[in-house]
Amino acid sequence: MSVLTRDEAQTRAQLLDVHHYAVELDLTTGDETFDSTTLIRFTARTPGDTFVELKPVTLRSATLDGAPLDPAALAENRLPLTGLTEGEHELRIDASMRYSRTGEGMHRFTDPTDGEAYVYTQLFMDDVQRVFAAFDQPDLKAVFELTVKAPEGWTVLANTVTEQQDDGRWKAAPTPLLSTYFVAVAAGPWHSVRTEHAGLPFGIHCRRSLAPYLDADADEILDITKDLFDRYHEKFEEPYPFDSYDQAFVPEFNAGAMENPGLVTFRDEFVFRSAVTVTERQTRAMVIAHEMAHMWFGDLVTLRWWDDIWLNESFAEYMGFQTVDEACSDRFPDTWIDFGTTRKGWGYDADQRPSTHPVAPDPDAVPDTASALLNFDGISYAKGASALRQLVAWMGEKDFLAGINTHFKRHKFGNATLADFIDNLASATDRDVHGWAEKWLRTTGVDTLRPAVGEAEGYWHLTVDQDGDRPHRVTVGAYDRDPVDGGRLVLRERVETDVPQGDSVVVRAGRRPDLVVLNDGDLTYAKMRFDAVSEETALRSLSSIPDGLTRAVVWNALRDMVRDGELAPSEYLETALAHLPEETELAVVQGVLGFARTQIADRYASPEDRPAALATITAIARDLLRRTEDGDAPGLRLTAVRTFVESASTPEKIASWLDEGTVHGGPELDPELRWRILARLAVLGATDETAIGAELARDPSASGQEGAARCLAALPTEEAKATAWSAMFESDDLSNYLFTATAQGFWQPEQTDLVQDYVPRFYEDATAMAARRGPAMAEAAGRYAFPTYAIDAQSLTTGETHLTTGDLTPALRRKLVDQLDDVARALRVREA
Repeated sequence: MSVLTRDEAQTRAQLLDVHHYAVELDLTTGDETFDSTTLIRFTARTPGDTFVELKPVTLRSATLDGAPLDPAALAENRLPLTGLTEGEHELRIDASMRYSRTGEGMHRFTDPTDGEAYVYTQLFMDDVQRVFAAFDQPDLKAVFELTVKAPEGWTVLANTVTEQQDDGRWKAAPTPLLSTYFVAVAAGPWHSVRTEHAGLPFGIHCRRSLAPYLDADADEILDITKDLFDRYHEKFEEPYPFDSYDQAFVPEFNAGAMENPGLVTFRDEFVFRSAVTVTERQTRAMVIAHEMAHMWFGDLVTLRWWDDIWLNESFAEYMGFQTVDEACSDRFPDTWIDFGTTRKGWGYDADQRPSTHPVAPDPDAVPDTASALLNFDGISYAKGASALRQLVAWMGEKDFLAGINTHFKRHKFGNATLADFIDNLASATDRDVHGWAEKWLRTTGVDTLRPAVGEAEGYWHLTVDQDGDRPHRVTVGAYDRDPVDGGRLVLRERVETDVPQGDSVVVRAGRRPDLVVLNDGDLTYAKMRFDAVSEETALRSLSSIPDGLTRAVVWNALRDMVRDGELAPSEYLETALAHLPEETELAVVQGVLGFARTQIADRYASPEDRPAALATITAIARDLLRRTEDGDAPGLRLTAVRTFVESASTPEKIASWLDEGTVHGGPELDPELRWRILARLAVLGATDETAIGAELARDPSASGQEGAARCLAALPTEEAKATAWSAMFESDDLSNYLFTATAQGFWQPEQTDLVQDYVPRFYEDATAMAARRGPAMAEAAGRYAFPTYAIDAQSLTTGETHLTTGDLTPALRRKLVDQLDDVARALRVREA
């Protein structure tokens, strides 16, 4: 397949002005293909040649201004349009298109619960070509009119309000000017909950089999949506630019959500069918807020080319957390704690790998769509959001919003670049925003801030050694042990300061504090270290720090110290054992346990040390279970149960829970917990195919199918591993979600000897599969099917050799580079 280059897009944008698409889709032609007819009206500014993109099963016909084009001229995904004259043109394409099973293009899913089928589009980057013909680049915006023929009993959703016609077709109202990748259709026998807000129709939609679970949360989802909508209208001067606001929870979705104007699509795991914690509900609210922010930043004002993807994602990420914090504080009072313990680490990790890139990369670094796809990572999301949070702290929120509103006003329904964005921010402040952008957006890597604290003559003083040269606006927190309250830490003062400060120092009256926290409030993006006294205080008294966000900052610092070989993994675990049972912030508990379980126990601990690591994590979970016996903290108890299950080294206790259908003292086992326990029993060799089949009969849902695939692949037998491997790499029958579930079950630290022969096989087999099945499956293979637990020099060498000799797709190469760097880091941590 030909990928679009930046140069080609610029040439085509100079030649064409695209006005209007009339797209007709027929979804009644069978389970494998659908029909697509497209009429495009456009103007050629000068005579010239160009092409339109399309990936059909069959191109039945094409006409340009009524004259037939040769379908055989379609080469890969491009149909040439030669000899264009200056002026108006009309291109008509009639084709048969293939449904996807990988979450790209028009994805089709059949619900195993009731046999109902659903389809939805995911047209991001360059996948509109899988659904209809298009000049597929973000700066050729046009009006879209969609007509969809669907089976009887289906509802069709689109970017605009849809109406069913007398002939059974569904017609969507014309859109405002949109980029091609924003066009959206979701069709099927949806269960819908509808309301109206601010004079607009609002709706939420899911598969019929999930109806009871959506109904249970409908008030929460809609109330949050309305509150966020109102808050954005307080921030933004431009009103919401579309005629409706639908949110569809769709099956087998590759991303968290997609910001299609007027029809946001979410992975339907956000329709909770089992017990969840308040932080998981908060995550759902944040994703709703993130996608709604895109209605302005991304949809109303769109990037010109994919080097500016951070303009979309960083802004939406920052606004998502900030606006939930403002509009939903009664439900979720600690939004930024969750950001600090989950998203921020994603950014730090990505920024320390060889594949790191600037938040705003140089245009030459994004020459085509294939390279652009690689930048949807922790840098474009978490680091970019952190940078914007630092920018707001540095220039002030009032000036920041003034610049944002200028940006919307100047570029609405058009396209904009980084230069436009910075100019508009600069127009609202006396600060040197251009200089700030060069330091923060055009550079790579994570700064490290190291304090030196001293005292003399009744004063204490702080200097900061900065590994890096970005300007940082930080809040320094000074804490003392309270001799009256058992030595618990109390805040003495917080001081705002800019780093670096040249040769100057922060000087404050009084003796030196027992604990100095450089980034109290977590307003900047930097790894933080402690002076020797503060480090000892932190390790001994962490749980007594009075503020939850400060505790999250300290835990993050300890996490980074482990990853950098400056703190022993065992000491981190002992600190967690001492302090986590007293922690009141659920996001902190989940973040610490997640790092302890998936990184320390599974990767950083040597095989000899792993049993002790699991024992410590199990002890923490047991302490949390004791603490929550009274039922006052159900989210904390659920987290403890999940951790206990995943860390179990022997099967007896969790097997008894499964047999009895409950954890002693609660909770009752719902489908998610039953599959979680069964997966751990499979790893431990304490269940079999018969038991897995019985559980699948009990829960035949899509989630049940994934649970069964995960369990079967985790069984410690040669036959189970061979069957799973064949399903993943020797046929292309698995959907994206079933592939992921199988891969998650396959590699287990307890089974390294059993699967060691598959380590070298992975590289050749994944390379071939990625070439056949495309970037979404390549990413899934690199993320989930990689031999994560093969932490040894030989496995590292095998992988590095394949990077130099294998014919890798860009998506797979990027994932392997990252994964192998993580293996190398794990080896360094073990050696340290």
